[in-house]
Amino acid sequence: MRRIPIPPRPNLKQSALAHGFAVDEFGNVPYWDETAYYCFTLRQIEEDLEHPAEAIEELCFEILDRAIADETVFHRLRIPEAFWDYIASSWRNREKDLIGRFDFSYDGTGPAKLLEYNADTPTTLYEACEFQWEWIENTIERGLVSDTADQFNLLHEFLLAAFTKFGINGPLHLACQKHINDDRDTVEYLEELAKEAGLETVFLSMDEVGIDPHGRFTDLDDQIITWMFKLYPWEWLMEESFGQYIPASGARFIEPPWKGVLSNKGLLPLLWESFKGHPNLLPSYFEGDPRAAEIGGNFVRKPLLSRRGANIDIVRAGDIVAQKGGPYGEEGYIVQAFHPLPDFDGRRPVLGCWMVAGDAAALGIREDSGLVTTDDAVFMPHIILD
Repeated sequence: MRRIPIPPRPNLKQSALAHGFAVDEFGNVPYWDETAYYCFTLRQIEEDLEHPAEAIEELCFEILDRAIADETVFHRLRIPEAFWDYIASSWRNREKDLIGRFDFSYDGTGPAKLLEYNADTPTTLYEACEFQWEWIENTIERGLVSDTADQFNLLHEFLLAAFTKFGINGPLHLACQKHINDDRDTVEYLEELAKEAGLETVFLSMDEVGIDPHGRFTDLDDQIITWMFKLYPWEWLMEESFGQYIPASGARFIEPPWKGVLSNKGLLPLLWESFKGHPNLLPSYFEGDPRAAEIGGNFVRKPLLSRRGANIDIVRAGDIVAQKGGPYGEEGYIVQAFHPLPDFDGRRPVLGCWMVAGDAAALGIREDSGLVTTDDAVFMPHIILD
C-alpha cells in the first residue's frame, strides 16, 4: 500500500461539472482530491479487505440472530421497545438489504481493523463508483499509470443486479433530506440505477412523505408508498412523530429495519463479546462495563449513534488528544481500543469497503489530517497494480 502523488487531470473542473459536482472558485472539487492516489496489490485487496469484510458481515448476521433470541440486545442498543418485534420480524423474514460500508484502519501490513460499520446511510457512493472509475480511465489514457492497473470497483454492476432481486411491484420511492447535497446526490445516483434496472421511481424529500387515514405512507400525489429507499437513519425514523405508524404501514424499506441494529456503534462491543480475539476486530465495550479496563489508557469513546466523526474523543495514556463536538451521545457511548489510522506524511486514510447485498463490491478511501475522520475529509482514488 503506497500513497503516490500525481498531477490532477487538466479537465478536472469540466469533468466534475459534467457529473454534477460543485466546483469552487479555484477549480477544486470539494471533498475530492486527486493530487495523489493509493496503490494496492491484488492480494492486499482480496485477502486483507474483501474477504475480511464479507466474513465480518456473516458475524453481524450472527449478532442479529442473537438479538431476536435475546431482547436485552435491543435494550443495550437503546432501540425503542415499540420496534423490537418489527426489527425481529424483518430479520426472520430475511428482508433484503442493498448497501453498507465497513470502515477499516489498514496500512498494507497486518490485518485490517474494523473501526465501524456504516450499515444504514453510507454516503460517498457516487465518488466511489463513477467518479473514481472515470479517474483511473483518464489516468491510464494520460500514461501516468500502467495500462494493466485495475480498481476494486464493482458497485455499478452489483447494485444493478441487487435492484432486480427485491421483487418490487409498482414504483420505488426514494427519499432523503434533499437540502443535504451529499445525501441528495447519493439518492439521485441510486434512482438512476433503479431506472436502469427497469424500476419506476419517485423522488421525495423526507418532509414530503404523508400519512393517509389508514396509516399508510403517501407521496405528493397521494400515491401509497409500498417500497421506499430512504437515506435517513432508522434511529431518526423511530424517534419521529410518524414513526409510530411504520410497523403497520405496509411499506417495505431499503435499508430494512434490521439494519438499525448493525448501524448502531453498540454493534462493536457485541461483536467483541461474541468473537473476542478476531483478528479484524478491536476490543470494544459499552461504557461503564468493568471489562473495559482491559483496553487500558488508549481508547476511542464513541456515541452509540453519531455521524461524520461527531462527539468522538480519542484518549491516549488517559488524556484526551482529539475531540470532536456534536449533537450526539444522549443514548450512551462505547469505548474501543485505539488503533490509529496510518500516517502518510500527515494524511490519514480510512478505507471503506462497500458491501452490496452481502458481497464486497468496492473500495472508497477518505483522507483527513486529524486523528478523527470528519466531514472535512476528502475522497482519494486508488488503483490495484501487481
